[in-house]
Amino acid sequence: METNLVEICVARLQSGLAAQEGGAARIELCDNLYEGGTTPSYSAIKMAVKLLDIGVHVMIRPRGGDFCYDELDFELMQEDIKACKKLKVQGVVFGVLLPDGHVDVVRTQRLVELAKPLPTTFHRAFDVTPDPHKALEDIVYTGVHRVLTAGQQNKAPLGMDLIRTLVKQAAQRIIIMPGSGLSQEIIKDFRDQTGACEFHLSAKMTVDSKMTFRKQDVFMGSLPQIPEYEINVTSADLVKQVVALVNQA
Repeated sequence: METNLVEICVARLQSGLAAQEGGAARIELCDNLYEGGTTPSYSAIKMAVKLLDIGVHVMIRPRGGDFCYDELDFELMQEDIKACKKLKVQGVVFGVLLPDGHVDVVRTQRLVELAKPLPTTFHRAFDVTPDPHKALEDIVYTGVHRVLTAGQQNKAPLGMDLIRTLVKQAAQRIIIMPGSGLSQEIIKDFRDQTGACEFHLSAKMTVDSKMTFRKQDVFMGSLPQIPEYEINVTSADLVKQVVALVNQA
């Protein structure tokens, strides 16, 4: 049986190490996961490449919010890709849209060319395009290697039908990688139902802060409903379970 692949989204080096211990094939290294992920720091990228033997794919996203970037944003993205190549990462992840929500083919091609020979992933900006089938063809045209998608839903299980259709439409020209809301409870059935062979998840658990004194009414930039004294980390055990399940006959 062909080996299926698990990518773990991480925002901490500790989670990257847990992903590796659990048998993940690679990580997607981000910052600011509460904003959907932004470009991590230079030092985080450097340390990830140093510490990990598995693939390190880096999010190239200069800010949260939408995916229609001005010239300065786009220049930052290009400089970050250049930095990633110098640091010898194994791939980069980005997504650029036009004001009307369609894929910005011209700019996406520029990023693909700049990133070569690194493989590229078009991230979940795909999920907010008005026509996913046109978007997929546009992305194939640009030379991107894979698309990360929840099937234009908040969570991939809700977008299963579209993901199945996209896998068929891709016809092995590009990889369709489902992500968001996948877990060990559903991953095997999801694989069987969609025909996907790469899967993206965080496999996270929540651990308590080591701080004993806690100021409960002051928030450092996070929303009040997000506890300041809880930390999300990747669980090596959860990764092991998922890797085993996606490769189970």
